[in-house]
Amino acid sequence: MQRYYYSDKGFVESADWSKGDWIDVECPDESDRRFLIDKLGVPEMFLEYLGDIDERPRIEREGEWQMAIVRIPVESDDKGAPFTTVPLGIISNPSGVLLTLCYHPNAMIPDFVDHTRRKQIKIEHLANFVLRIIYSTAFWYLKYLKMLTNDVTGAEKHLERSIRNDDLIWLMHLQRSLVFFSTGIKGNITLLDRLQRIYGNQIDPELMEDVEIELKQADTTVDIYTDILEGTMDSFASIISNNVNGIMKRMTGLSIILMVPTFIASLYGMNVDILIGGSRYAFWIILLLAFILTALAFLVLRHIKWV
Repeated sequence: MQRYYYSDKGFVESADWSKGDWIDVECPDESDRRFLIDKLGVPEMFLEYLGDIDERPRIEREGEWQMAIVRIPVESDDKGAPFTTVPLGIISNPSGVLLTLCYHPNAMIPDFVDHTRRKQIKIEHLANFVLRIIYSTAFWYLKYLKMLTNDVTGAEKHLERSIRNDDLIWLMHLQRSLVFFSTGIKGNITLLDRLQRIYGNQIDPELMEDVEIELKQADTTVDIYTDILEGTMDSFASIISNNVNGIMKRMTGLSIILMVPTFIASLYGMNVDILIGGSRYAFWIILLLAFILTALAFLVLRHIKWV
């Protein structure tokens, strides 16, 4: 799917593309690929790179074409981690072609367009356009991190009431999202340093400072949430282990208590002459003895808190 934007106090969508406009391509089909390769001349290698979900942030060049790969956060559609990161390519050449390409649906680009309209931001240089995109990724990382925090809090409340495997598995999935975020943010920070070396004085210094601050804040936030989540999972793992130990201790105590009357019944059940075997009250005496020894064993184990 293709969208065309021209810059006029923010990006404004247009029906047709003209030279100098920004082209946004999302989830490209075969017709989009033919438009990019045949009409615009975009190197097919760039499209193959962006088709790999594991591509790292970097700068690629092919002839006069240049591509900056940025990792952006998206909501995951599988049953694992609720959020993940995917590559977004910013492709350009000296003749005025500028396009962004992502093989996955995302909410960042429409929000980026709305933000430029609200703030009436006019972007004229490629370096500043890339910086604005990276700045938007930092905002969305922080937004999704807040949602992850709410998920962690909800899972903790469920675990406080009852420790279930489903809640622990959900925490594990949240931890996977944090790993994806940490890797993506650190890659974008590396890309930012690379852009600063390439474009130098052409970059707006205030914008560069804002982007650095936002990325570092997102990176620090991910580290904090990762530590909190790891501590939470370790704590609940210890609680589960203690609960299992307590259950096993009680089961052992009950086994010892039940062993006493079983031992007496087995002893007096042998087909041999036994003490008080000729007494008419032998059964009741044996039963009373078993009861007294069982009660004594229970009191001893209760005193050492085994039952």
